[in-house]
Amino acid sequence: MTSIVSFIILLGVLIFVHEFGHFITAKLLKIKVLKFSLGFGPKLIARQWGETEYLISALPLGGYVKLFGEQPGETIAPAELRGSFSHRPVWHRFLVVLAGPMFNLLFALIVFSFIYTVAGIPEPLPGTTIATVNTSSPAAAAGIKPGDTITMVNGRPTLKWAAVSRIIRQSEGAPITITLQRGNKSIQIKAQAKISEIKNIFGEVVGKRYLLGISKKQDIVYKRKGIITAWRAGLTQTWSYIYLTVMTLVKVLQRVVPASDMGGPIMIANMAGQQFQAGWNSFLSFMAVLSINLGVINLFPLPILDGGHLTFFVIEAIRKKPLTISAQEIIQQIGIILLGTLMVFVFYNDIIRLLGHT
Repeated sequence: MTSIVSFIILLGVLIFVHEFGHFITAKLLKIKVLKFSLGFGPKLIARQWGETEYLISALPLGGYVKLFGEQPGETIAPAELRGSFSHRPVWHRFLVVLAGPMFNLLFALIVFSFIYTVAGIPEPLPGTTIATVNTSSPAAAAGIKPGDTITMVNGRPTLKWAAVSRIIRQSEGAPITITLQRGNKSIQIKAQAKISEIKNIFGEVVGKRYLLGISKKQDIVYKRKGIITAWRAGLTQTWSYIYLTVMTLVKVLQRVVPASDMGGPIMIANMAGQQFQAGWNSFLSFMAVLSINLGVINLFPLPILDGGHLTFFVIEAIRKKPLTISAQEIIQQIGIILLGTLMVFVFYNDIIRLLGHT
């Protein structure tokens, strides 16, 4: 039940943010908005305010904003041309479509900044206590154990983990003397680092380095920040996730990341439930990350997505005229097939995970 409720909240907020971007930009440009719907399909609740009908529809996996005259070729009375989407300059139409994904990215920035202001930014505490020792590593062979604290390396005091890493890295495989605090005892051992591959988060080898096979105990403290500092940190975090989203999609296409790792609504619902139970800041962070994913993916130049429409507008601006209606319809149909295939694939992955076959 927690997963379902948190999923509905999560999806509802993200859809609202995305569609509100389209909606408010159209309103600011004086383009007539006929409908603003959260969800697809049969309407559950509908209210008319002014020129716009606001709806909550039965299928919650999306939403839409219906603009007056948005379909090329519609018959529009001369007196109503001003409010017609398709009769506006191409840059007006570009801005309306672009606003959806951009509002998702802006929302993530606001959420991260809010979390850093109220809950604080996680910062690692200094220390050299060992959390894990890899099996079959030089550290394990030397007798180093989890919970040991490194106090000196080669006779030099080490208060920060960075100093330990630097000395090990620069040893180039030569024996080093490590002084450890183990409980009430101070012991001294000799170890010899070996060259090891360094992998990025996608499992790709990005270099080699001399390592002992130990990792630091991560003690974190949360420090609240002022609005400006939190905003800068939020901007950095948002950009990091934008880059990570793009690179993940690239790595999937390059088959570095298995396509089977991709998930759909069921996986998102399970993760939403877990984050919701972990606390409000975890849930909001998860929401911000998904908002970035939604914004970035929608900018890809694929038919049906916002990025596909933006591509049409760029082509129109270059050619000084839009693509023919028949050409747009063919491209849109291809997009529907691709999107439908992707949805079937991620649902299949979700079901396989649910059945415990992965």
